[in-house]
Amino acid sequence: MSEPVVDLEKRRKASQLPEPCGWKLLVALQAQEEKTEGGVYVPDEWRAREETATTVAMVLRMGPDAFADKTRFPNGAYCKEGDWIIMRAYSGTSVEIHGQHFRLINDDCVEATTKDPRGVKRV
Repeated sequence: MSEPVVDLEKRRKASQLPEPCGWKLLVALQAQEEKTEGGVYVPDEWRAREETATTVAMVLRMGPDAFADKTRFPNGAYCKEGDWIIMRAYSGTSVEIHGQHFRLINDDCVEATTKDPRGVKRV
């Protein structure tokens, strides 16, 4: 059986993602739509503001101490890597890597998980 072709550029970019320390989570922000449901294009400035204030993200990596405090999290972790979460607006430290926006947030910023983030809007 042949080995799968590996996109070395994608692997290099993925290796540049930060490894969260302590109780931090690395999350990827949900992409903002370029058009409204009615077909109107959304200005870049508005999309950038919405991305900054977004409350939906996917958990990519978790720090070694995330959700480890049994006093604060007696029922265990609120989420796991690969989960879509709802978090507090403007939380964490924002970073951009290769044009993609990420945040490092505290483990206690997770408010909920969701299976389908497409319908979740900040109000």
